[in-house]
Amino acid sequence: MMQMMLHQFHTLVFSKKPDELEAWIYEAEKLNITEVNSFLVGVGKDLPAVKNGIMYSYNNGLAEGSVNKLKLVKRIMYGRSSFALLKSKLLWLEAMH
Repeated sequence: MMQMMLHQFHTLVFSKKPDELEAWIYEAEKLNITEVNSFLVGVGKDLPAVKNGIMYSYNNGLAEGSVNKLKLVKRIMYGRSSFALLKSKLLWLEAMH
């Protein structure tokens, strides 16, 4: 049953039909699985954003990935060097990618 719900959610995400999300949530709540319930609470907190994610094909994933990489390198280098070295390291990492 759980695998079927997972497959239905996957299909729903790529269906471009955000109106079907509430029906899926209702069916998933019936499973009464702790992990699924936790996921549903998170989806419910930001339902308009989830629906927009289903409806539109574009997102800000590329920008978020770049910011995440910057923060990671910054944490690794914390207290060890200057802004110029951080900038050089990030530019080098992008060139190597």
